[in-house]
Amino acid sequence: MSVGKADHVHWAQVLHWKSLFQLVLGCGLAVLAMRGFMIPNRFLDGGITGISILLHEVWHLDISLLMLVLNIPFVYLGYKRIGKTFAVQTIFAILLMTIGLHWVHIAPITTDRLLIAIFGGLLIGTGVGLVLRSGGVIDGAEVIAVFTKRKTGLSNSEIIMVFNAIIFALAAIQFGLETAMYSLITYFTATRATDYVVDGIEQFTAINIISKRPDQIKSFLVNDLGKGITVYKGERGYLPGQFDIKVESDIIVTVVTRLEIHQIQQGILDIDPQAFLFIQSIKEASGGVLKEKKHGH
Repeated sequence: MSVGKADHVHWAQVLHWKSLFQLVLGCGLAVLAMRGFMIPNRFLDGGITGISILLHEVWHLDISLLMLVLNIPFVYLGYKRIGKTFAVQTIFAILLMTIGLHWVHIAPITTDRLLIAIFGGLLIGTGVGLVLRSGGVIDGAEVIAVFTKRKTGLSNSEIIMVFNAIIFALAAIQFGLETAMYSLITYFTATRATDYVVDGIEQFTAINIISKRPDQIKSFLVNDLGKGITVYKGERGYLPGQFDIKVESDIIVTVVTRLEIHQIQQGILDIDPQAFLFIQSIKEASGGVLKEKKHGH
């Protein structure tokens, strides 16, 4: 999530049909996961969803009301730290979740605990991912991480991990260790499904290349594969025992999908077996020569 308060709400973005469809579908899948798999079997996810299910089972409070009330403070924090557009999208998502949880009542889809953990996680993870792609969230844990990162010095993932560890510890005390362990499977499956939906199979990766044959590699990437490239001017050398020896070098960077990495690596090493490559994951990329033509930078 990008941090920075927007000056005004981008209503065209909020109401765009594709974002709205993703938001509605995502909330629907999350409601199906909670009503059809998780709540009847006391399986928890992380974040506010997990806390809501825990409180619902302990004190028999209305799950839809819990989801609404517990998320309200984090909508405000999201507005303050991220922006109005994010807050509006999140309000839409939470209201849809609340309505769905209040009105949808279905029998448990399966009684197999492993199937419940896996498919409950897949459904709610896919739902969360679709809502994230629409620009909002249905769980305040992500906002907690953004808000507390500077004060604690921990990364977003570390803050969320600590937050969820407390939830699963309470689940183990209240429902037993076995249920807590199955809930961890649900959470892990949900996390992987969310990552897959948000990043997709075409998650972009930057390949950085330093070679003695830069012109041949540039031609291979651009003319043979149709990639876009960026070239930085640098130096190579500075080896142990030969620190004073250095030469100017081109550092070639191209952005590709992870499905193309092996093909490109092999092609570069065929040109220069001693080429130095390092690969970096990219959360998001746009513009340049990406999806509009062939995948590249």
